[in-house]
Amino acid sequence: MEQPQEQRQGGEYNGKAPGAILFMCGLNAIRSPMAEAIARSMLPQGTYIASAGVRAGERNAFVDVVLDEIGLSLGRRQPQTLEELEDDFFDVIITLSPEAHHAALELTRANAIEVIYWPTMDPSATDGTRDQVLDAYRGVRDHLLGLIESRLVEHRGSL
Repeated sequence: MEQPQEQRQGGEYNGKAPGAILFMCGLNAIRSPMAEAIARSMLPQGTYIASAGVRAGERNAFVDVVLDEIGLSLGRRQPQTLEELEDDFFDVIITLSPEAHHAALELTRANAIEVIYWPTMDPSATDGTRDQVLDAYRGVRDHLLGLIESRLVEHRGSL
């Protein structure tokens, strides 16, 4: 039996390629801003891309390092919550943490917004040397890069 679209994990998006995408995670400090920067670099210029957290977070310097390694930057962008978004119309919300997924489903209960869950580990829990921590952040970056390339770029509309 097919799951409702809102509950598909990593799933299939049955609509046309989204024109407005929101990436969500817990604090908008690591996973969702990283996904936003990667998606902006890979998707057509007319695609509206934003990210937000369920709660307010602090900018993470390791994100800047691993994005810089692939020629990307967050610029002056700071973490923001859903309430701080300038625009709240999205074709799809891609959640990267369980907390964000539950919040997105609650938020969109009465709206026709697709919610897709891409489980993504939180590298901030990694202990060890600076290189070991950076490797965890690189792993998240590469995971998101692969998902965005395969589900948003190569198969436009097949999230």
